[in-house]
Amino acid sequence: MADTPKRGDLVRAIREKLENSVEATASDTRFPPYLFETKGEILETRDDYALVMFGHVPTPNIWLRLDQLEKFE
Repeated sequence: MADTPKRGDLVRAIREKLENSVEATASDTRFPPYLFETKGEILETRDDYALVMFGHVPTPNIWLRLDQLEKFE
């Protein structure tokens, strides 16, 4: 990914990459719409993962792979 999201960036999940991921097979695949429709802020990155806080809804922070995220414009 040429423009990899980093700490402080506003992002959203990419539906196609998240729904077809190994992580999706390990949990409930009914992902909430806010992952794809609202801005999340990257709080921390570790290896290929980012801890994302979606602030407009009261939810726990979530770890997602960096390639499953795109900058929110």
